[in-house]
Amino acid sequence: MEVMLMAETLFCAENKHLLGRVAIYRAPGAAQYPRTPPYHPDTCYPEYPFADCLSEERNIAYEAVRQTLYLLGLDAERYGTPQWNPFSKLITPDDLVVIKPNMVRDFHEFPEEGTEALITHGSVVRAVVDYVYLAKGGRGGVIIADSPQNDADWNGLWKAFAFDELVQFYRANAPQFDIKIYDVRKEAVRKQHGVVVERYARPGDPFGYSLIDLGVISEFESVPDRLGRLYGAEYDISDTNTHHQPGVHQYLIANTFLAADVIINLPKLKTHKKSGITVWMKSAIGINGDKNWLPHHTEGLPSEGGDQFAENSLKRRAEQRLVTIFKRLLKNAGPTGARVGVILKRLGVVAFGDTNRNTIRSGNWYGNDTIWRTVCDVMKCWVYADKTGQLQPVPQRRFLCLVDGIIGGEGNGPLAPKAKPCGVCIGGTDPIAVDTVSAVLMGFDPDKLKILQQAYHTRGYQITFVSPDSIHCVSNQPAWNGAIWDLTDTLDFEPHFGWKGYVEAPWRQSYARGKN
Repeated sequence: MEVMLMAETLFCAENKHLLGRVAIYRAPGAAQYPRTPPYHPDTCYPEYPFADCLSEERNIAYEAVRQTLYLLGLDAERYGTPQWNPFSKLITPDDLVVIKPNMVRDFHEFPEEGTEALITHGSVVRAVVDYVYLAKGGRGGVIIADSPQNDADWNGLWKAFAFDELVQFYRANAPQFDIKIYDVRKEAVRKQHGVVVERYARPGDPFGYSLIDLGVISEFESVPDRLGRLYGAEYDISDTNTHHQPGVHQYLIANTFLAADVIINLPKLKTHKKSGITVWMKSAIGINGDKNWLPHHTEGLPSEGGDQFAENSLKRRAEQRLVTIFKRLLKNAGPTGARVGVILKRLGVVAFGDTNRNTIRSGNWYGNDTIWRTVCDVMKCWVYADKTGQLQPVPQRRFLCLVDGIIGGEGNGPLAPKAKPCGVCIGGTDPIAVDTVSAVLMGFDPDKLKILQQAYHTRGYQITFVSPDSIHCVSNQPAWNGAIWDLTDTLDFEPHFGWKGYVEAPWRQSYARGKN
């Protein structure tokens, strides 16, 4: 009974039938995004509020978002009529709605690859904004926000998402509906070959920030031997470990995401070097104002209780010692020292291998036992912290997730993925249900992903309200209907090289055992 009460609060009682349901729509034809912003639909759907604004090119993203909402059964009785309003039971006109796309970075690790496999596409954002507009009766507005990686250029992201065109279109055609777009980072950096050479302040979150201390209910409280060795997003691990000590585990959450009554999460369907996949759960990293508070891996060899490397070789031991010295020198080196660091890092690649091509380091492998703890902790904050940053016993906001898998990212994700055209949109209201289905569709075994398996056993707060047995898929593809262990014809993503030979294990066997 307690679980159902919390689930109703999280997803609203009218939509409790959605628990465990995950919709998968696959668009027919070539999987590609429209090229012309602000990405109008190519069809005048009955509910579409701007009938005079249509595109001559096909817009798969708009179609996929619309059909995914239909498959979820949202406002099903009015589908196909001008009154269809799929968010009508999720959003009220007075709600503060925040759309969170994946805005990780404006450039690919290999720039010639572009950003289509890297970030949520602006055409997906446009479709969701239109349906929020309908739900709010054309008044009020919506916020689009994320915390990109520290070396992302905000102007570059603004251009990549075509935000100018989106905002101008709404100002011209719906002036009573205001679109605000926030970069919630407090600071950004410029890097050369992965070495920080300059730091600069960002305006930050207009709503401010909340320091949330999870204390003894943090997932790090069960591994006290790792405290002091947690590595965040920067060379200065003392900053990370200041916020993670026995009984103290602090996160700096951007208040935009706490002020929200409704969150519509728009992650990318991608592989991830540390967590295996990045979909809904991992996207929670983007609600933080300072990512150096977030442990990403634990320094040390596996024999020392660390997950920095995948092997205990003398070569890795030597690398660990040299890298420790190198990072201490860089921490306060200034611009000149940082440029020397660029040269040293190039030499390190020659001596120890390239992280982006074939060498496992920095927790970029299936043995990472750190990042899932961070993700689960941040999810607790996102779900249970109220508008003032105080943790409450019941969920504080409503969530919906639509995964942009029109073009996914495989291989060396999240920053250097190869484009994987899929034509897919995945939707749901429970993070583990959505991520489990995403993993299965990618051809991965959910049992091998700690970010999923450990989420069923979190300390203090529950962040999922389903079990594998209760996840049910609905799709326009016959092979993708039913229980997750019945799905066939998966998309067969290539995993990150640190996960190859591990995560692709036959998932059907393990889930079939759980079923029997």
